[in-house]
Parts: sequence; structure tokens; C-alpha cells
Amino acid sequence: MPQDLHPRLLRGFVTTAETLHFGRAAGMLHVAQQALSRDVRALERQLGEVLFHRTTRSVVLTPAGESLLPRARRLLALHDEIVSSVQSRALLVDLNSDVDGGDLTSDRVLGAARSAAPDCDLLARFLGGLAAAAGELLAHRLDVSFGRFAGLPARVRGQLAHQPVRLEAMAVILPVGHPLAGRESVPVVALAGHPVDILAGNPATTEWTDLGRRLLAVHGLVAAPGYAPPVGVPELARYLTRHGHPVLTTTGGPEVPGSVTRPLVDPVPLSLLGLVHRPDLRHPGLVALQAAAARLGRSEGWLRRPPGSWLPDEDAALLAP
Repeated sequence: MPQDLHPRLLRGFVTTAETLHFGRAAGMLHVAQQALSRDVRALERQLGEVLFHRTTRSVVLTPAGESLLPRARRLLALHDEIVSSVQSRALLVDLNSDVDGGDLTSDRVLGAARSAAPDCDLLARFLGGLAAAAGELLAHRLDVSFGRFAGLPARVRGQLAHQPVRLEAMAVILPVGHPLAGRESVPVVALAGHPVDILAGNPATTEWTDLGRRLLAVHGLVAAPGYAPPVGVPELARYLTRHGHPVLTTTGGPEVPGSVTRPLVDPVPLSLLGLVHRPDLRHPGLVALQAAAARLGRSEGWLRRPPGSWLPDEDAALLAP
């Protein structure tokens, strides 16, 4: 059975054939001359032909090399055309939110990536949860999403790649008339006697519900019933008025009419937001998103864990070097 020819080997051959100088060809390819020589020898072994006559003073194509050169050029041109056409398509990015406004991490990463790579077509999508987005990623109907990776089933995590982006402090959204609404911050233990809405009725956000259950279990708190989830800020306002339970969220979200958002403290619970994609995805837009997330994270300390904070062990393991 014929072996596949790696484009790197052909590119090394063509560049050497066009320059007839291993040193100059290696410089053009940004590789060491030894590495280029190894690649040419590997190609010769694979084809069973000597492609160059080498002396200390010159490099000359053999008849086999002369015959291969135009074919290799055509194959590389087709390869580059295929890569270019795939990488020029729009990258579909789920922002893991169906609400506008606020200071959402995914919005900021997308905005920074668009500014740094204006030629990349990064199209936002709003599936509302990583659990929903994961299936779309694996089906190749979506390219990138954001969310709590540790909350996905192990079999799903094993098929996806993850980059930690930000440790987000958790909070509760409270109706203005709620007994805890007058506080500047809410100690976690103060939620005792107040069932907490962890969006248990939303199949798109099971990774978030899992985080909420872990937080409540550690502190002996109770979850509210799983209601049909609201979509958008106006519906969330109506939802709060109707059900009245504190809704678990993260800081930095949009303002919701008729409610206040209060950070949780003692301890400060954290949610690890990550950038998630297929491991085999190759696209300049993905590179731009990864770089933007890393750049913002460094400048603003996004992955710096506050002393005395709470984070599930499964999430903390994703931060290990």
C-alpha cells in the first residue's frame, strides 16, 4: 500500500530544487539545514529514487528530481488552496449566553480577537449553555464555545479541547423585595432557608446546574425546583417576579429590571470558564481567540485564585500546569 507523502517533505524538496542550495532553502523554510537534509533523504527513501546529486560545491537535480518537480509544485498548490479555502470560512463562536449587556467574558474575548484579527470572520452564536454547545461542536455545526468544561460528561470531554480562560466570582440575582437584597454582598450561609435557583430545568446548562449542586451540597443549602428557563433579560425579569428565588449567576452580567445582583462571599465561590473546541480544528480565528483570552487573562489576572475561595476539585485540576 503506498505511503502518504507529507506536504512538508515535498515543500522541502521544491524549495531546495528551486534554489539548488540546502542552506538557502533551509533559511527560506525557517528550519535548520540538518532538518531539511533529513526531510529530503526521507522523501528519497519513500520514493525509492535519488532526487539530488550532491557534492561539496554543488547541488543538481537528478532526472527523477526533474520529473518530480512540476508534479510536486502542482500538489503543493492544491494543498495550499484547500487549506486556504477551509481557513477563510467563517468561524462559528458560541458565547454561551442568550442575554445582552454586562461585562461578559466571552464577549470581551470575541471583541479582542476581532480587533487583533480583523480579516477573520468570527460569527457569534447564542446557544445558552456548554451542554447544548458540546453536541454542536462534535457534530461540526459549531467551532468554539465557552463554559464550564468540568461539568461535561467524561466521554464528551475526551473528544474536546479546553483552554482555561477565567475564574469568575459567583453571585445571586435577587428580586428587589427579597430579604437579602439590601446587602452589599451575600455570605453563602445566609442562603440557608432560601432555595437557590440553579437552572435545574434547563437542559442546555447542565454543566452549570452541576456546579450549583456542588456548591449547595458543600454548604448544606437547598436547590429550588427546576422551572422552564427564561430566555433574554425581559423574560428573566418576569421569571424572577414569578418565582422569587435567588438565581445563581456570575458577577459581570447584565442588569435585570426589578432585581439586584449581589456577589457571594465567605467563601467566594468560583466558576472556571473555558474556551472549548474540537482538537483537530485549525483556523486563524481560533488562534486569535486563544491569544486574546491569554492576553486578557495575563493583563487582568483572570486565572488568579483569591485566597479562601471555593472551586470544585474537578475544575481546579484543569488549572494544573
